[in-house]
Amino acid sequence: MFTIKTDDLSHPAVQALVAYHISGMLEQSPPESSHALDVQKLRDPTVTFWSAWEGEQLAGIGALKMLDDEHCELKSMRTATEFLRRGVANQFLLHILSVARERGFQHISLETGTQPGFAACHHLYLKHGFVDCEPFADYQLDPNSRFMTLVL
Repeated sequence: MFTIKTDDLSHPAVQALVAYHISGMLEQSPPESSHALDVQKLRDPTVTFWSAWEGEQLAGIGALKMLDDEHCELKSMRTATEFLRRGVANQFLLHILSVARERGFQHISLETGTQPGFAACHHLYLKHGFVDCEPFADYQLDPNSRFMTLVL
């Protein structure tokens, strides 16, 4: 079990994992198809950012962005390499979905990549009931993007 806490993105390990997340997205998708938020954008008032910890070790990050009163977006979920396949993403997703429900959102959507490196993400989201959808918010159709949504 990991401790998930609201985070201000000031811890160096958190900043490093955000940077690693962005570089990982750019390795798998062209820049115009990469929609990962940097530290400054994750500090936007419409975004709630969390970090997951096991003791003093950062296990993962994730965020929820408010799109409107009924719709939110899952952003920046990333597990630290040394914690892969230990349930961090599953616990994080359950936490974010719980918060989204508590805040009264009706649905949550996400954008992820289509490349093979995103297969584990697709599996996780499908397991939790997400279904494919059309682009939402400011996204456009893109062969490198997969859009998914879940009715809360």
